[in-house]
This record gives sequence, C-alpha cells and structure tokens, in this order.
Amino acid sequence: VKWLQSYDNLDNVIEHADDIKGKIGEYLRDATETLPLSRELATIRTDVELDFGLEDLKLREQDDQQLLELFREYEFRSWIAELEEDESSSSSNARAGDENPKPETGEKDYSIITDQKELDQWMERLGAAELFAFDTETTSLRYMDAEIVGVSFAVKPGEAAYVPLGHDYMGAPEQLDRDQVLDQLKPLLENPDVAKVGQNLKYDKNVLANHGITLEGIAEDTMLESYVLNSVATRHDMDSLAMYYLGEKTTSFESIAGKGAKQLTFNQIDLEKAAPYAAEDADITLRLHQTLRPKLKETGKLAAVYEDIDLPLVPVLSRMEQRGTLISASTLRQHSQELAERMAELEKEAHEVVLQELAHEHELPRLILEHRSLSKLKSTYTDTLPELIHHRTGRVHTSYHQAVTATGRLSSSEPNLQNIPIRSEQGRRIRQAFIAPEGYKLVAADYSQIELRIMAHLSGDKGLLKAFEKGEDIHKATASEYIDRYFERYPGVLKYMDNIRKQAHDDGFVETLFGRRLYLPEINARNKQLQQAAERTAINAPMQGTAADIIKRAMVDVENWLLKEHADEARMTMQVHDELILEVKESALDKIRSGL
Repeated sequence: VKWLQSYDNLDNVIEHADDIKGKIGEYLRDATETLPLSRELATIRTDVELDFGLEDLKLREQDDQQLLELFREYEFRSWIAELEEDESSSSSNARAGDENPKPETGEKDYSIITDQKELDQWMERLGAAELFAFDTETTSLRYMDAEIVGVSFAVKPGEAAYVPLGHDYMGAPEQLDRDQVLDQLKPLLENPDVAKVGQNLKYDKNVLANHGITLEGIAEDTMLESYVLNSVATRHDMDSLAMYYLGEKTTSFESIAGKGAKQLTFNQIDLEKAAPYAAEDADITLRLHQTLRPKLKETGKLAAVYEDIDLPLVPVLSRMEQRGTLISASTLRQHSQELAERMAELEKEAHEVVLQELAHEHELPRLILEHRSLSKLKSTYTDTLPELIHHRTGRVHTSYHQAVTATGRLSSSEPNLQNIPIRSEQGRRIRQAFIAPEGYKLVAADYSQIELRIMAHLSGDKGLLKAFEKGEDIHKATASEYIDRYFERYPGVLKYMDNIRKQAHDDGFVETLFGRRLYLPEINARNKQLQQAAERTAINAPMQGTAADIIKRAMVDVENWLLKEHADEARMTMQVHDELILEVKESALDKIRSGL
C-alpha cells in the first residue's frame, strides 16, 4: 500500500524497484517478472461475452422441486434437509387451516414390541410376507464381540416394529426375554425360503451367529444394490443412501447416542429414542430396496452382476470372517524386536550422516525411507496383529468390505489383509506369521497374470493371445521394453485403449466383462488433469473390475464346492487380491490342489 501511495500504480512500482532498499527491495525485484501475471489473475474481467443477459438474472419465484433435484445431485445434505423442513412446515400450516385435513402420505407407524401377543402377530406377518426388512441393534460394531440388544422389522413402507431385548440402563422398562425371542425367531431367520432384505446383512449374519442362529434367505441387500448401481455416486451407508435416493434425512446414531468417549452403546440408550431409530432402519431399508431394485433391472447387466456375483458372496465372506485366520504371535513379536533393533541402527546411521553434512551420495534420504518403511511394518503389522487375536477363538478376524472400492475389488480392515507387502524380505516375513493349525497346511491359489490375460481378451490382440497360448511370461517379456515398443508388439492393445477412452467420453462410464459399471464423473471435465486421470481410470477399470468379478465368482464356486464335497477337509480363510488362501488337511492336499 505504501509503494502504491508513493508511485501511484503497479507499473511505476516495478519501474522504481531499484529505488527500494533492503531485503524487501530484493524480494520485489525478484518478483517483477511475475507481478503483471499476478495483476491479471487478480483483476475482474468485464469484457467476457456471456450466453445470458440481465433479463435472465431477474429474481424469480423459487422452484423447490428443481432445487431439490440439484441439491440431491450434488449431495448438499444440509440444504436438502432445510428445504424439506420448509416444505413440511408449510404443508403442516396448510393442514392446520383445513377443516377436513387429509392424512399425510409420509406418516410413519413405528411400534415398540414388549408384549408376547404383539410379537406373535408380527411373527405371523413376517412368515406370510414375500419379503421383509430385518435389522439388528447391537452392543458393538465389531461383529465378533457384538451382542444383540434388539431387532427390527418392516413389511411395508412406513410401518415398522422394534423388539427391545437388552436395554439395561437404570429404569429401563421390562422387555421380552432375549433368548426366548431369538429361539422363536430362529426357524424364520434360518429358513432359506423366507426372503429377507437388509442393509449390510453380512454384519447381522455374523452377529446372529454369536447367538447360535445361521441367517439364511438373504434375498436382497440395499448396500450392495446401491454399490452395483453406481459405486461412485454416494457413500453406501444408510444415512447417505436415504438422503441420495429418498431425499430423506434419517436419525443419525450420534444424535441419540452422543459423540466421542461419552458415546453410549445401544443397550444404554433410552427406549423412547432407540425404538424410532431402530424401526426407521428397517423402514428405510425396505423403501431403499423398492427404489433401487427397479433401477438395477433397467440398467444394462447390473441386475445380473448383483444377483450372480455380489449378493451370493455375502454368506461366503461371512463364513470366512467367522472362521478367521491363525497367526503366530511369537513369530510377530520376534520380528517386531528385530525391526526395532534395525530402526535404532538406522537412526544412529542417520545422525552420523547428518554430521557429515550429507556428503557424497546423500545417504540420509535412503536411511529415512528405510526407517519409515520398517516403522510402518512394525506399527501396522508386527505390533498390531497379535493384539487383534480374538480371546474366544485364538484367531484374527478381518472384516471384508464389498462396497468401498470403485472398481469392485474387495477391501478389508482390522487387519487390512490386502496391503501386506510382499516385495521386501521384511514384508514376506510378516506373511510367514500366518500359519495353519496342526495337521493342516495353508494352500494359496491365485490367477497368473490375470489382468494381462483380461487385456488380451478385451483387446483381441493376436500377439498377446498367441503369447499366452505359448505360455510366455508377458511381464518378463515386456519389462525391459519401452512403452512404444510394447504397443508396436501388441497394436490391438493401443487400439483398445483408444476405443475405451472414446467410449468413456461418450457414455460417461466403462464396463467390466460381466457388465459391472464404473461411472466417471470427471471424464468430460474442463480441468485437463481431472479429465486425464478419468481417462486412465477408464482404461484400467475394465481390467481391474473384471479381475475382481472373476475372483468373486471363484470364491462363491470354491466355497460351495468345499461345503458340498470337502467340508471336513478344507476351508477358505482369506482372500488377498487375486489369491485365495485355504486351510487344508495334510491328508487331502493333493485332492484339493487338483480340484482347484
């Protein structure tokens, strides 16, 4: 400001830059080349031709319906809630002034069942229903530790019931006996001919297993319906789905349980708050299903992807999670100690290198990178895995997630089995801590060069197909080549990539071999970097997604084969990308390996 006051404008400031003394003058002179551009970027343009005029900018009456559609498209959740609240308020006022008020279409009939007779009536309705929504409320998100606090049902939209079974806060009302209710529910829940719909029913299946109930008849799952319909449109939790597909703000768990360290578990929540929340879960699930299922049926091959790949995988993953995997805690603790010693050596080396002022080839970055790598292995695996061994089973039980990655690949957590490194010696040692029980061996079955094989199929490149027919290692054959030589050898691949890129721009999505879609919102973005990233995704996604579909189908087939023919000899315990891990009795090794 001082300079502008002295020299009137920026051009004069630049012209007199040599007159300004001290360090600040040096900074100014260093910046004189970029200052004109900075001024241009900061100046509001008033000469841009627009495709609308002042007439178009006149204030008009608000179009709530169009606004709501826009808000839903861009996921402006608080604005959606605000708009719906205004609509609800105005409609309530209108009804208040109406001598003959009409019933509101969105009214909800939620009930709390604490009476045996009322439960019996609901049991009859559930048994006679073509499909009913089902949900459990529990003490924990960790399925191995969770106990049922209550169950909820819905048979038709707007009507749902909650059966409290384990609310034990001081002053809690009398509830039906949990064991007796679960015994009464058991035949219904275990009947494969009675169709159920839920939101992430794999969790409920695992929790029911803790109570001796094997959930069957998983006919629909709203989380998977949403995921298969469009994996990137929204998150796939119930609150997000209700807002995105129904335009409805649901009661959040935090609003009834609190946040952070003081958050209550469900058994501690007052029934007056807990019951509407739990009943709403079942109601929203049913309504989501009725919205999402028709969309799947009318969109490409998505119904087949859902019915043949993702939904049949639910019980397979549930059984794998419950089986868990055996690890050697002593092996990991020994490894952890060795990592700590090596990290201490690296720290000492790093300090010495600093003292030598990063002489010669700058050893410090290499030491820091190695230290960081070992530190991550130690904190993520060798220290943590032993802590995850479950007290009841002596095994580690991961959670597989079907609705996280955009391409259809599974992910896992606590522990994350997909990211255990295998390229380094230290990483391979972590895998050695995964062991088989006495009398068994671990068998790993994977697909060789699966994504390149898929590329050969999708592109139809004769050279690539011939190379696979001859049994060549494509990775090895192309590792030392430049990319243009690769395309020179396999021209069909380049043609395929150009075609898929164009198709993505035209359609806004790409598909796997089985018809799973990956939508690409940024494929026609004005920002070139975003567009190019979307193009790279468009090229990779059909291969990655098809590989994911193939391994999922294999998991379902292998699990069914083992249960039918080798239930006492082998069991699938882990999936890591393109690899399946089985525990196999030593006496059945040859039989199982040849069958795979």
